[in-house]
Amino acid sequence: MKKMFFAPALFAASALVLAACGGDEDTATEEKTAWDEIQEEGTLTVATSGTLLATSFRDAESDELTGFEVEVAREVAERLELDIEFKEMGFDEMLTSVQTGQVDIAANDIEITEDRAEEFTFSTPVKYSYGTAVVRKDDLSGISSLEDLEGKKAAGASTSIYMEIARSYGAEEVTYDNASNEVYLRDVSIGRTDVILNDYYLSTFGVAAFPELNITIHPDIKYAPSEVGLVMNKDNEELAENVNRVLDEMLEDGTITEISEEFFGGADVSVKPDIEE
Repeated sequence: MKKMFFAPALFAASALVLAACGGDEDTATEEKTAWDEIQEEGTLTVATSGTLLATSFRDAESDELTGFEVEVAREVAERLELDIEFKEMGFDEMLTSVQTGQVDIAANDIEITEDRAEEFTFSTPVKYSYGTAVVRKDDLSGISSLEDLEGKKAAGASTSIYMEIARSYGAEEVTYDNASNEVYLRDVSIGRTDVILNDYYLSTFGVAAFPELNITIHPDIKYAPSEVGLVMNKDNEELAENVNRVLDEMLEDGTITEISEEFFGGADVSVKPDIEE
């Protein structure tokens, strides 16, 4: 008799355990990833400055946001069948916004470094370049090499790779709050600052945009080969996988080359330059 009562009780207990397990599975299944939420909302949110020639700026005539990485991001969103929303902000705020999930991607000529790669996920590189220096045209700001930066006033973003290089050579740091290229370049021209260390292609575009200013690309300073990618939250692996999938397609079919040539005077920034490490 005891066995007759025990068996049904055991069966009932087992059923409760199975039901509980099934409930856990259902809960796990219902948990949404960041990529799931992006797809449901149908919008990719991208942080960018809107002030950085030629990667993110507003067209002088239409006031439309455009630039190399802006258009790369637009094409990525289109191939992922998503709308795109740009949020314009300063460099430091971009990275914080990616970390906190306020935006999905940051696109603003952000160099891939070991330190940043520990905190963020970078896409497949979309741009290769190297560092140069914008100086005054008439006297090269008294600079012949990076060693001459000591005591000079270097303009730029405080947390950029280029400002780190300037500080390492003893330059005096001058920073701005998401100022336009014209402000940076004009200050060098009039002597308020002496030099801007920055990416070669961005510097070339900026100098060409303001021919009336007393500025030029330093003819002898080339350093720090770099790679630039789109920046994403470390935890959003599915987004990174999908972004890299379409970026690989865009590199393969020549789309990124076409966008590059449009904004960098015919140059293809998706090809590594021949610069010594």
